[in-house]
Amino acid sequence: MQSSVVHNLLRSPRAFFTAGFMLCLVALMTALYFQFVMGLEPCPLCIFQRVFMLGVGLLFLVAAVHNPHGFGRRIYGGLVALMAGLGAGVAGRHVWLQSLPADQVPECGVDLDYMLQAFPITKTIRLVLRGSGDCAEVMWTFLGLSIPGWTLIMFSGLTLFGLLLVFGLLAGKR
Repeated sequence: MQSSVVHNLLRSPRAFFTAGFMLCLVALMTALYFQFVMGLEPCPLCIFQRVFMLGVGLLFLVAAVHNPHGFGRRIYGGLVALMAGLGAGVAGRHVWLQSLPADQVPECGVDLDYMLQAFPITKTIRLVLRGSGDCAEVMWTFLGLSIPGWTLIMFSGLTLFGLLLVFGLLAGKR
């Protein structure tokens, strides 16, 4: 029975896109649990990762409702791969900052709300992507990976799924 569920998921575009949406929803709910239940305040790079995860999730949701076939499925796959790839880039930067020796970590900066009010959006994005000491702090690990490490794995997998859709290797051939 389990193999038929996997087989149906791989052949049904709607089921595949719904599963992708649910995966992103679980990731976002986990982030909210960490913030509001465990008290782990997100740094600016964490917030950007949430935005990209939300974007990927919304793409999956729209694709599930639309239930595209053929070229439409490839378009959604490309958009998912692009959005997840950008999220992987931010998560990769975050992992890199966390791996720096203590003497090379950038100084802690101002919070994201202040940057959004004081600077144009392009400068705010540049400042956030540079990272700060806030972003270098590891507040939680599981199996030796921090939250950004797990997020990087998730974004990498979502990018791969998007690319498999682009090349027609997932969700049937119609």
